Amino acid sequence: MSKKTRNLIFIIPIAILALIIAIPTQPIQIGQKSIYTHLGLDLVGGVQVLLEADLPDTADITSESMDTARVIISNRANGMLGVGEALVQQVGNDRISVELPGETDPAAAIAVLGETGQLEFVDMGRISVEEARSLVGTTLVTDYPVTPPDVAPGTTVYHTVMNGSSLEQVSVVQDRGENAIAFNLDNEGAQKFRDYTSNNVGSYLAIVLDKEVISIPVVQQPITSGSGSISGNFTPEEAGDLAVQLRYGALPIPLKVANSRTIGPSLGQDSLRQSLIAGLIGFSWVVLFMAGYYRLPGVIADLALVVYVAITIALFKLIPVTMTLPGIAGFVLSIGVAVDANVLIFERMKEELRAGRRLNQAIDLGWDRAWPSIRDSNISTLITCTILFWFGNAFGASVVKGFAVTLALGVGVSLFTAIVVTRSFLHLFLDRITLSDHRRWFGVKGA
Repeated sequence: MSKKTRNLIFIIPIAILALIIAIPTQPIQIGQKSIYTHLGLDLVGGVQVLLEADLPDTADITSESMDTARVIISNRANGMLGVGEALVQQVGNDRISVELPGETDPAAAIAVLGETGQLEFVDMGRISVEEARSLVGTTLVTDYPVTPPDVAPGTTVYHTVMNGSSLEQVSVVQDRGENAIAFNLDNEGAQKFRDYTSNNVGSYLAIVLDKEVISIPVVQQPITSGSGSISGNFTPEEAGDLAVQLRYGALPIPLKVANSRTIGPSLGQDSLRQSLIAGLIGFSWVVLFMAGYYRLPGVIADLALVVYVAITIALFKLIPVTMTLPGIAGFVLSIGVAVDANVLIFERMKEELRAGRRLNQAIDLGWDRAWPSIRDSNISTLITCTILFWFGNAFGASVVKGFAVTLALGVGVSLFTAIVVTRSFLHLFLDRITLSDHRRWFGVKGA
Protein backbone atom coordinates (compact mmCIF):
# COMPACT_ATOMS: atom_id res chain seq x y z
CA MET A 1 0.00 0.00 0.00
CA SER A 2 1.45 3.37 -1.05
CA LYS A 3 1.80 6.34 1.28
CA LYS A 4 -1.04 8.11 -0.50
CA THR A 5 -3.48 5.27 0.01
CA ARG A 6 -2.32 4.73 3.61
CA ASN A 7 -3.85 8.11 4.33
CA LEU A 8 -7.21 6.41 3.90
CA ILE A 9 -6.71 4.77 7.32
CA PHE A 10 -7.25 8.24 8.79
CA ILE A 11 -9.52 9.75 6.14
CA ILE A 12 -12.27 7.11 6.26
CA PRO A 13 -12.87 7.23 10.08
CA ILE A 14 -12.82 11.05 9.98
CA ALA A 15 -15.33 11.06 7.11
CA ILE A 16 -17.64 8.57 8.85
CA LEU A 17 -17.55 10.53 12.11
CA ALA A 18 -18.20 13.78 10.24
CA LEU A 19 -21.22 12.25 8.48
CA ILE A 20 -22.60 10.94 11.79
CA ILE A 21 -22.43 14.46 13.23
CA ALA A 22 -23.43 16.41 10.10
CA ILE A 23 -26.46 14.43 8.86
CA PRO A 24 -28.87 14.40 11.87
CA THR A 25 -31.23 17.37 12.06
CA GLN A 26 -32.02 16.69 15.73
CA PRO A 27 -29.54 17.40 18.57
CA ILE A 28 -26.99 14.68 19.37
CA GLN A 29 -26.37 14.23 23.09
CA ILE A 30 -22.81 13.27 24.07
CA GLY A 31 -22.54 13.27 27.84
CA GLN A 32 -23.70 16.70 28.98
CA LYS A 33 -22.93 18.32 25.61
CA SER A 34 -25.69 18.75 23.03
CA ILE A 35 -24.45 18.95 19.43
CA TYR A 36 -26.75 20.63 16.91
CA THR A 37 -26.84 23.36 14.29
CA HIS A 38 -27.00 26.77 15.95
CA LEU A 39 -29.18 29.08 13.86
CA GLY A 40 -29.01 32.86 13.96
CA LEU A 41 -31.66 35.51 14.35
CA ASP A 42 -32.41 35.83 10.64
CA LEU A 43 -33.12 32.08 10.32
CA VAL A 44 -35.23 31.30 13.41
CA GLY A 45 -36.59 34.73 14.34
CA GLY A 46 -36.11 36.42 17.69
CA VAL A 47 -35.29 39.80 19.19
CA GLN A 48 -32.62 42.34 18.29
CA VAL A 49 -31.89 45.10 20.83
CA LEU A 50 -29.54 48.06 20.59
CA LEU A 51 -28.54 49.33 24.05
CA GLU A 52 -26.99 52.76 24.57
CA ALA A 53 -25.11 54.24 27.53
CA ASP A 54 -27.59 56.35 29.50
CA LEU A 55 -25.21 59.07 30.63
CA PRO A 56 -24.90 62.84 30.03
CA ASP A 57 -23.00 63.93 26.94
CA THR A 58 -20.27 65.33 29.16
CA ALA A 59 -19.71 62.00 30.93
CA ASP A 60 -16.57 60.04 30.13
CA ILE A 61 -17.41 56.53 28.90
CA THR A 62 -14.29 54.38 29.09
CA SER A 63 -13.64 51.44 26.78
CA GLU A 64 -13.09 49.29 29.88
CA SER A 65 -16.57 50.03 31.27
CA MET A 66 -18.21 49.31 27.89
CA ASP A 67 -16.30 46.05 27.54
CA THR A 68 -17.32 45.02 31.06
CA ALA A 69 -20.93 45.89 30.25
CA ARG A 70 -20.73 43.81 27.05
CA VAL A 71 -19.46 40.77 28.96
CA ILE A 72 -22.18 41.10 31.62
CA ILE A 73 -24.89 41.55 28.97
CA SER A 74 -23.56 38.48 27.14
CA ASN A 75 -23.62 36.41 30.33
CA ARG A 76 -27.15 37.58 31.13
CA ALA A 77 -28.40 36.88 27.61
CA ASN A 78 -26.92 33.38 27.45
CA GLY A 79 -28.03 32.66 31.00
CA MET A 80 -31.56 33.70 30.09
CA LEU A 81 -31.64 31.62 26.90
CA GLY A 82 -29.92 28.61 28.39
CA VAL A 83 -27.69 28.21 25.32
CA GLY A 84 -24.70 30.02 23.86
CA GLU A 85 -26.46 31.49 20.82
CA ALA A 86 -26.92 35.12 21.87
CA LEU A 87 -24.74 37.48 19.85
CA VAL A 88 -23.52 40.50 21.84
CA GLN A 89 -21.22 43.08 20.25
CA GLN A 90 -20.07 46.60 21.04
CA VAL A 91 -21.07 49.14 18.40
CA GLY A 92 -19.08 52.35 18.36
CA ASN A 93 -18.06 53.90 21.68
CA ASP A 94 -21.33 53.79 23.63
CA ARG A 95 -23.64 51.12 22.19
CA ILE A 96 -24.09 47.35 22.51
CA SER A 97 -25.99 45.26 19.97
CA VAL A 98 -27.75 42.13 21.26
CA GLU A 99 -29.31 39.41 19.08
CA LEU A 100 -31.44 36.77 20.80
CA PRO A 101 -32.39 33.98 18.36
CA GLY A 102 -35.62 32.21 19.26
CA GLU A 103 -36.65 34.72 21.96
CA THR A 104 -40.41 35.37 21.88
CA ASP A 105 -40.88 37.92 24.67
CA PRO A 106 -39.00 41.13 23.78
CA ALA A 107 -40.21 43.06 26.83
CA ALA A 108 -38.92 40.42 29.26
CA ALA A 109 -35.63 40.13 27.37
CA ILE A 110 -35.06 43.88 27.46
CA ALA A 111 -35.88 43.99 31.17
CA VAL A 112 -33.25 41.37 31.98
CA LEU A 113 -30.59 42.84 29.69
CA GLY A 114 -30.90 46.53 30.53
CA GLU A 115 -31.39 46.53 34.29
CA THR A 116 -28.33 47.81 36.10
CA GLY A 117 -28.71 45.00 38.65
CA GLN A 118 -26.94 46.68 41.58
CA LEU A 119 -27.75 44.76 44.76
CA GLU A 120 -27.24 46.25 48.23
CA PHE A 121 -27.84 45.02 51.78
CA VAL A 122 -28.73 48.22 53.68
CA ASP A 123 -28.85 48.73 57.45
CA MET A 124 -32.27 50.16 58.43
CA GLY A 125 -31.79 50.05 62.18
CA ARG A 126 -34.47 49.19 64.73
CA ILE A 127 -37.59 50.43 63.01
CA SER A 128 -41.15 49.26 63.59
CA VAL A 129 -42.87 46.51 61.59
CA GLU A 130 -45.22 49.11 60.05
CA GLU A 131 -42.28 51.28 58.95
CA ALA A 132 -40.53 48.25 57.47
CA ARG A 133 -43.61 47.26 55.46
CA SER A 134 -44.12 50.80 54.20
CA LEU A 135 -40.57 50.93 52.82
CA VAL A 136 -41.01 47.97 50.43
CA GLY A 137 -41.12 49.35 46.88
CA THR A 138 -39.71 52.73 47.85
CA THR A 139 -36.45 54.31 46.72
CA LEU A 140 -33.62 54.71 49.21
CA VAL A 141 -30.67 57.08 49.27
CA THR A 142 -27.65 54.99 50.26
CA ASP A 143 -23.96 55.72 50.78
CA TYR A 144 -22.91 53.16 48.13
CA PRO A 145 -20.67 53.61 46.24
CA VAL A 146 -20.44 57.10 47.80
CA THR A 147 -22.97 59.42 49.40
CA PRO A 148 -24.61 61.42 46.57
CA PRO A 149 -23.39 65.04 46.59
CA ASP A 150 -26.82 66.53 45.77
CA VAL A 151 -28.80 65.06 48.66
CA ALA A 152 -31.37 67.51 49.97
CA PRO A 153 -30.90 68.71 53.55
CA GLY A 154 -32.66 66.50 56.07
CA THR A 155 -32.70 63.44 53.80
CA THR A 156 -31.84 60.21 55.58
CA VAL A 157 -28.87 58.44 53.99
CA TYR A 158 -28.74 54.73 54.77
CA HIS A 159 -25.56 52.71 55.17
CA THR A 160 -24.86 49.88 52.75
CA VAL A 161 -23.46 46.94 54.70
CA MET A 162 -22.55 44.90 51.64
CA ASN A 163 -23.14 44.98 47.88
CA GLY A 164 -23.77 42.33 45.23
CA SER A 165 -20.11 41.95 44.30
CA SER A 166 -19.78 39.48 47.20
CA LEU A 167 -22.34 37.08 45.67
CA GLU A 168 -20.77 33.79 44.61
CA GLN A 169 -23.78 31.59 43.74
CA VAL A 170 -27.39 32.55 43.04
CA SER A 171 -30.38 30.28 42.38
CA VAL A 172 -34.19 30.26 42.50
CA VAL A 173 -35.69 28.21 45.33
CA GLN A 174 -39.03 27.63 47.04
CA ASP A 175 -39.21 29.10 50.55
CA ARG A 176 -42.39 28.23 52.45
CA GLY A 177 -44.34 28.04 49.19
CA GLU A 178 -42.95 31.30 47.78
CA ASN A 179 -40.38 31.95 45.08
CA ALA A 180 -37.12 33.18 46.57
CA ILE A 181 -33.51 33.83 45.55
CA ALA A 182 -30.98 31.73 47.44
CA PHE A 183 -27.41 33.04 47.54
CA ASN A 184 -23.95 32.12 48.80
CA LEU A 185 -21.32 34.73 49.62
CA ASP A 186 -17.57 34.73 49.08
CA ASN A 187 -15.28 34.69 52.11
CA GLU A 188 -15.12 38.49 52.43
CA GLY A 189 -18.88 38.87 52.08
CA ALA A 190 -19.58 36.03 54.52
CA GLN A 191 -17.37 37.72 57.12
CA LYS A 192 -19.19 41.06 56.68
CA PHE A 193 -22.57 39.34 56.92
CA ARG A 194 -21.49 37.40 59.99
CA ASP A 195 -20.23 40.52 61.78
CA TYR A 196 -23.29 42.60 60.97
CA THR A 197 -25.93 40.00 61.88
CA SER A 198 -24.06 39.09 65.09
CA ASN A 199 -24.08 42.72 66.26
CA ASN A 200 -27.53 43.74 64.99
CA VAL A 201 -30.04 41.08 66.06
CA GLY A 202 -33.48 42.72 65.99
CA SER A 203 -32.54 45.29 63.32
CA TYR A 204 -34.01 45.38 59.83
CA LEU A 205 -31.76 44.75 56.82
CA ALA A 206 -33.21 46.06 53.56
CA ILE A 207 -32.43 44.19 50.35
CA VAL A 208 -32.21 46.90 47.70
CA LEU A 209 -31.97 46.45 43.92
CA ASP A 210 -31.05 49.54 41.91
CA LYS A 211 -31.89 51.70 44.97
CA GLU A 212 -35.42 50.22 45.27
CA VAL A 213 -36.35 48.15 48.34
CA ILE A 214 -37.53 44.70 47.28
CA SER A 215 -37.52 43.02 50.69
CA ILE A 216 -36.83 44.10 54.28
CA PRO A 217 -36.38 41.15 56.67
CA VAL A 218 -35.50 41.43 60.35
CA VAL A 219 -32.27 39.92 61.65
CA GLN A 220 -33.56 37.24 63.99
CA GLN A 221 -30.23 35.57 64.74
CA PRO A 222 -26.59 35.73 63.61
CA ILE A 223 -26.08 34.33 60.11
CA THR A 224 -22.69 32.68 60.08
CA SER A 225 -23.00 30.28 57.16
CA GLY A 226 -22.39 32.85 54.41
CA SER A 227 -25.69 32.01 52.71
CA GLY A 228 -29.23 33.34 52.76
CA SER A 229 -32.28 34.04 50.63
CA ILE A 230 -34.18 37.00 49.22
CA SER A 231 -37.98 36.93 49.20
CA GLY A 232 -40.41 39.49 47.87
CA ASN A 233 -43.61 37.90 46.51
CA PHE A 234 -41.86 37.13 43.21
CA THR A 235 -43.57 35.36 40.34
CA PRO A 236 -41.49 32.48 38.87
CA GLU A 237 -40.52 34.73 35.95
CA GLU A 238 -39.52 37.64 38.21
CA ALA A 239 -37.47 35.34 40.43
CA GLY A 240 -35.70 33.86 37.40
CA ASP A 241 -34.93 37.26 35.88
CA LEU A 242 -33.63 38.63 39.18
CA ALA A 243 -31.42 35.57 39.65
CA VAL A 244 -29.90 36.12 36.19
CA GLN A 245 -29.21 39.80 36.96
CA LEU A 246 -27.57 39.03 40.28
CA ARG A 247 -25.67 35.95 39.05
CA TYR A 248 -23.88 37.86 36.31
CA GLY A 249 -23.18 41.06 38.18
CA ALA A 250 -24.10 44.72 38.03
CA LEU A 251 -23.57 46.86 34.95
CA PRO A 252 -20.81 49.44 35.41
CA ILE A 253 -22.87 52.04 33.51
CA PRO A 254 -26.63 52.45 33.04
CA LEU A 255 -28.01 51.46 29.63
CA LYS A 256 -31.17 52.40 27.79
CA VAL A 257 -32.83 50.84 24.76
CA ALA A 258 -31.98 52.85 21.65
CA ASN A 259 -34.16 50.63 19.46
CA SER A 260 -35.40 47.06 19.23
CA ARG A 261 -37.09 44.87 16.65
CA THR A 262 -38.68 41.46 16.56
CA ILE A 263 -38.24 39.02 13.68
CA GLY A 264 -41.10 36.55 13.39
CA PRO A 265 -40.29 32.81 13.31
CA SER A 266 -42.21 32.34 10.06
CA LEU A 267 -39.96 34.84 8.27
CA GLY A 268 -36.88 33.12 9.67
CA GLN A 269 -38.12 29.66 8.64
CA ASP A 270 -38.83 30.92 5.13
CA SER A 271 -35.29 32.32 4.88
CA LEU A 272 -33.86 29.01 6.12
CA ARG A 273 -35.90 27.00 3.61
CA GLN A 274 -34.85 29.21 0.69
CA SER A 275 -31.21 29.09 1.81
CA LEU A 276 -31.24 25.29 1.92
CA ILE A 277 -32.84 25.08 -1.52
CA ALA A 278 -30.29 27.49 -2.98
CA GLY A 279 -27.43 25.56 -1.36
CA LEU A 280 -28.67 22.21 -2.69
CA ILE A 281 -29.14 23.61 -6.19
CA GLY A 282 -25.65 25.11 -6.20
CA PHE A 283 -24.06 21.92 -4.84
CA SER A 284 -25.90 19.78 -7.40
CA TRP A 285 -24.71 21.94 -10.31
CA VAL A 286 -21.13 21.75 -9.07
CA VAL A 287 -21.32 17.95 -8.79
CA LEU A 288 -22.81 17.61 -12.28
CA PHE A 289 -20.25 19.95 -13.82
CA MET A 290 -17.28 18.13 -12.29
CA ALA A 291 -18.58 14.71 -13.36
CA GLY A 292 -19.52 15.89 -16.86
CA TYR A 293 -16.38 17.84 -17.68
CA TYR A 294 -13.66 15.85 -15.92
CA ARG A 295 -15.29 12.41 -16.23
CA LEU A 296 -13.89 9.83 -13.77
CA PRO A 297 -11.58 12.27 -11.88
CA GLY A 298 -14.57 14.56 -11.57
CA VAL A 299 -16.64 11.80 -9.96
CA ILE A 300 -13.78 11.16 -7.52
CA ALA A 301 -13.62 14.90 -6.79
CA ASP A 302 -17.36 14.85 -6.07
CA LEU A 303 -16.76 12.10 -3.51
CA ALA A 304 -14.04 14.23 -1.90
CA LEU A 305 -16.44 17.19 -1.99
CA VAL A 306 -19.00 15.19 0.03
CA VAL A 307 -16.28 14.55 2.62
CA TYR A 308 -15.49 18.27 2.61
CA VAL A 309 -19.12 19.27 3.19
CA ALA A 310 -19.55 16.69 5.97
CA ILE A 311 -16.40 17.81 7.83
CA THR A 312 -17.30 21.49 7.50
CA ILE A 313 -20.87 21.07 8.77
CA ALA A 314 -19.62 18.86 11.62
CA LEU A 315 -17.18 21.61 12.65
CA PHE A 316 -19.98 24.19 12.53
CA LYS A 317 -21.91 22.06 15.02
CA LEU A 318 -18.97 21.20 17.26
CA ILE A 319 -17.37 24.66 17.67
CA PRO A 320 -20.29 25.81 17.49
CA VAL A 321 -20.78 28.42 14.75
CA THR A 322 -24.09 30.28 14.75
CA MET A 323 -25.36 30.03 11.17
CA THR A 324 -26.91 33.12 9.61
CA LEU A 325 -27.84 33.97 6.03
CA PRO A 326 -24.42 35.59 5.40
CA GLY A 327 -22.81 32.60 7.11
CA ILE A 328 -24.54 30.22 4.74
CA ALA A 329 -23.38 32.41 1.84
CA GLY A 330 -19.80 32.12 3.12
CA PHE A 331 -20.15 28.33 3.33
CA VAL A 332 -21.54 28.05 -0.20
CA LEU A 333 -18.72 30.26 -1.48
CA SER A 334 -16.18 28.01 0.25
CA ILE A 335 -17.57 25.06 -1.75
CA GLY A 336 -16.58 26.96 -4.87
CA VAL A 337 -13.10 27.45 -3.40
CA ALA A 338 -12.83 23.71 -2.75
CA VAL A 339 -13.90 22.92 -6.32
CA ASP A 340 -11.44 25.46 -7.67
CA ALA A 341 -8.56 23.50 -6.14
CA ASN A 342 -9.74 20.33 -7.88
CA VAL A 343 -10.08 22.17 -11.19
CA LEU A 344 -6.46 23.34 -10.97
CA ILE A 345 -5.24 19.82 -10.12
CA PHE A 346 -7.19 18.16 -12.94
CA GLU A 347 -6.15 20.67 -15.58
CA ARG A 348 -2.50 20.18 -14.66
CA MET A 349 -3.04 16.42 -14.60
CA LYS A 350 -4.54 16.45 -18.10
CA GLU A 351 -1.53 18.38 -19.36
CA GLU A 352 0.77 15.67 -17.99
CA LEU A 353 -1.37 12.93 -19.54
CA ARG A 354 -1.20 14.64 -22.93
CA ALA A 355 2.59 14.78 -22.52
CA GLY A 356 2.64 10.98 -22.24
CA ARG A 357 3.04 10.57 -18.47
CA ARG A 358 1.75 7.45 -16.74
CA LEU A 359 -1.43 7.99 -14.77
CA ASN A 360 0.11 7.77 -11.29
CA GLN A 361 2.89 10.15 -12.38
CA ALA A 362 0.37 12.58 -13.87
CA ILE A 363 -1.56 12.67 -10.57
CA ASP A 364 1.53 13.59 -8.52
CA LEU A 365 2.97 16.02 -11.06
CA GLY A 366 -0.40 17.65 -11.64
CA TRP A 367 -0.89 18.15 -7.90
CA ASP A 368 2.66 19.41 -7.35
CA ARG A 369 2.34 22.00 -10.11
CA ALA A 370 -1.14 23.10 -9.04
CA TRP A 371 -0.23 23.40 -5.35
CA PRO A 372 1.46 26.86 -5.45
CA SER A 373 -1.66 28.37 -7.07
CA ILE A 374 -3.96 26.57 -4.61
CA ARG A 375 -1.82 27.69 -1.66
CA ASP A 376 -1.59 31.33 -2.70
CA SER A 377 -5.27 31.70 -3.55
CA ASN A 378 -6.37 30.16 -0.24
CA ILE A 379 -3.93 32.25 1.79
CA SER A 380 -5.27 35.37 0.05
CA THR A 381 -8.81 34.35 0.93
CA LEU A 382 -7.87 33.69 4.56
CA ILE A 383 -6.21 37.13 4.81
CA THR A 384 -9.42 38.68 3.48
CA CYS A 385 -11.46 36.69 6.02
CA THR A 386 -9.22 37.95 8.82
CA ILE A 387 -9.75 41.56 7.74
CA LEU A 388 -13.51 41.05 7.45
CA PHE A 389 -13.65 39.41 10.88
CA TRP A 390 -11.71 42.30 12.44
CA PHE A 391 -14.00 44.81 10.75
CA GLY A 392 -17.14 42.99 11.88
CA ASN A 393 -15.84 42.66 15.44
CA ALA A 394 -14.68 46.29 15.68
CA PHE A 395 -17.85 47.86 14.29
CA GLY A 396 -20.45 45.38 15.49
CA ALA A 397 -21.25 44.15 11.97
CA SER A 398 -22.33 40.60 12.82
CA VAL A 399 -23.34 40.03 9.19
CA VAL A 400 -19.75 40.53 8.02
CA LYS A 401 -18.31 38.58 10.95
CA GLY A 402 -20.51 35.52 10.33
CA PHE A 403 -19.61 35.51 6.64
CA ALA A 404 -15.88 35.70 7.45
CA VAL A 405 -16.00 32.87 10.01
CA THR A 406 -17.81 30.34 7.81
CA LEU A 407 -15.75 31.19 4.75
CA ALA A 408 -12.46 30.86 6.67
CA LEU A 409 -13.45 27.50 8.17
CA GLY A 410 -14.53 26.29 4.74
CA VAL A 411 -11.24 27.37 3.16
CA GLY A 412 -9.27 25.62 5.91
CA VAL A 413 -11.15 22.36 5.38
CA SER A 414 -10.83 22.71 1.58
CA LEU A 415 -7.04 22.85 1.97
CA PHE A 416 -7.18 19.58 3.91
CA THR A 417 -9.35 17.88 1.30
CA ALA A 418 -7.18 19.14 -1.56
CA ILE A 419 -3.89 18.13 0.09
CA VAL A 420 -4.98 14.79 1.54
CA VAL A 421 -8.43 13.55 0.53
CA THR A 422 -8.59 14.25 -3.22
CA ARG A 423 -5.02 13.08 -3.83
CA SER A 424 -5.52 9.85 -1.84
CA PHE A 425 -8.82 9.10 -3.62
CA LEU A 426 -7.21 9.64 -7.03
CA HIS A 427 -4.42 7.16 -6.27
CA LEU A 428 -6.86 4.65 -4.75
CA PHE A 429 -9.12 4.54 -7.81
CA LEU A 430 -6.76 5.37 -10.68
CA ASP A 431 -3.38 3.74 -9.98
CA ARG A 432 -4.53 0.39 -11.40
CA ILE A 433 -6.15 1.82 -14.53
CA THR A 434 -4.35 1.76 -17.89
CA LEU A 435 -4.84 5.14 -19.54
CA SER A 436 -4.57 3.86 -23.11
CA ASP A 437 -7.59 1.62 -22.56
CA HIS A 438 -9.79 4.29 -20.95
CA ARG A 439 -8.88 7.70 -22.35
CA ARG A 440 -12.53 8.73 -22.58
CA TRP A 441 -12.85 8.32 -18.81
CA PHE A 442 -10.43 11.21 -18.44
CA GLY A 443 -11.51 13.45 -21.30
CA VAL A 444 -8.12 13.02 -22.97
CA LYS A 445 -8.01 12.28 -26.71
CA GLY A 446 -5.69 9.58 -27.98
CA ALA A 447 -2.24 10.46 -29.29
